[in-house]
Amino acid sequence: LAMAGWSCLVTGAGGFLGQRIVHFLVEEKELQEIRALDKAFRPEVKEEFSKLQSKIRLTLLEGDILDEECVRRACQGMSAVIHTACIIDVYNDIPQETVMRVNLKGTEMLLDACAQASVPIFIYTSTIKVAGPNSYRKAMHNVSEEEHYETVWSAPYPLSKKLAEKATLKADGWTLQNGGTLHTCALRPTYIYGEGSLYLYHFISQALKNNGILPCNSKLSFVNPVYVGNVAWAHILALRGLRDPKKAPNIRGQFYYIADDTPHQSYDNLNYALSKELGFCLDSRVSLPLFLQYWHAFLLELVSLLLRPVCRYQPPFTRHLLTTLNSVYTFSYKKAQRDLGYEPLFSWEKAKQKTMEWISSLVRQHKETLKTKTH
Repeated sequence: LAMAGWSCLVTGAGGFLGQRIVHFLVEEKELQEIRALDKAFRPEVKEEFSKLQSKIRLTLLEGDILDEECVRRACQGMSAVIHTACIIDVYNDIPQETVMRVNLKGTEMLLDACAQASVPIFIYTSTIKVAGPNSYRKAMHNVSEEEHYETVWSAPYPLSKKLAEKATLKADGWTLQNGGTLHTCALRPTYIYGEGSLYLYHFISQALKNNGILPCNSKLSFVNPVYVGNVAWAHILALRGLRDPKKAPNIRGQFYYIADDTPHQSYDNLNYALSKELGFCLDSRVSLPLFLQYWHAFLLELVSLLLRPVCRYQPPFTRHLLTTLNSVYTFSYKKAQRDLGYEPLFSWEKAKQKTMEWISSLVRQHKETLKTKTH
């Protein structure tokens, strides 16, 4: 019996990762409809997606992940959900309750909607932040899923992602409305880079305002970044795996670290590697020793705490951010290779080339703006 067509909902579909996932999904066999849910789609994303609509039924839904009615409608009649929508708050400048509501409550509501609408497959985009790093003094090399690392930070982002991932994996095996069974898994990508990355954009714009000098704030980090295209590809393989009755039993209720063959390096060196051929260089000024920066952050957090009854003071950096930016923190993707058949689709050379082309377009835009200002 030929499998009848199937359909997939992608939340956060207009985002950096979500867009890539939609592009891959269009090529999947027998897929009849993709629903793309996001709070708002940027005009260029709408344009991009409208080109895909000739190939497949691609429905754009603008709505909030916390709007129960909207989420229920989005899940209706779907065969799978890939949940990438979340608030990524690295600098701790979004109110804690907002981050917790969107990232945790939003995930729980979506899982409930899947159970009600009998959607059998749910894939959650998690993060390595749920595993740590808890201290910049403790190196974590080539971490695998068997090692039970867990973040101890109360910062809203890692905490909300940790709890949402737990909720997702616990929901595996739920009974659906139609008597079927829910299959879930979670992917934990390392730091994601590539064209369109907001972090990269932020560093490059800062450097463009500063004679091409890139800000340096993570000399001591040693990480294995992952290209966005490879992370999107891993989601497609997880989806195929959970749809395959032979592979699904090994994948259900599991989480997977997703990395690729990007060289292990510091965040600073990654920014430099991706932009040096365009004439960018790293800031060579000497910075305070890390333990002093850490104490400084502690004092600023203390001030913030004492001022809380009076006003909201947001420290420019926190101990959590310093730890994140200065840790030795690398991961193995062997389990994803074994269970999902994951191999990076893009080599480091290819990823670097695609990212550099994008950075070079940012440089051109910057020069254009300067021209219009001076004329």
